[in-house]
Amino acid sequence: MSQPKGRHMKSKRLAALRDSGRRIGTVALGATAVLGILTPPAQASSWSSSLSGVMPGYESRRWYDSGGTTAIKFTGCSSGTHKGAEVRLRKDTFGPDPAYATALFTQCFASSSSTSTGTWSDKGSGDYYFAVNEAGVNLKLTVRSLTVSY
Repeated sequence: MSQPKGRHMKSKRLAALRDSGRRIGTVALGATAVLGILTPPAQASSWSSSLSGVMPGYESRRWYDSGGTTAIKFTGCSSGTHKGAEVRLRKDTFGPDPAYATALFTQCFASSSSTSTGTWSDKGSGDYYFAVNEAGVNLKLTVRSLTVSY
């Protein structure tokens, strides 16, 4: 049995529309996937810890920063008679590690809930760490809580 000519043409047009819709959907889905891969995550990263009796020259753990501002916050500092700690951001490289500005943390020594924060502008992507009292001020630094945000 054969279909009437009008009905056959409608079937062909519907099939063509369905194929066209599938192609558009596939292209749109592919474009969305590519944009999702190329777009960096919007949220910042951070990690938290504490320090107990660290000596001058102490180096923190390393973290990977894809770029942006870095903030280091100490809460509840103590070190005997000293009431300040020098905190310096450094980039971990194969050669000598570049050192960025040193922040002097003093407010965190006021009480166990007082904080000091150092902020460094974007230094590019790479592995970073902070060093404490590289100048050699002889103290054993304890920090109740520290947070690194990047």
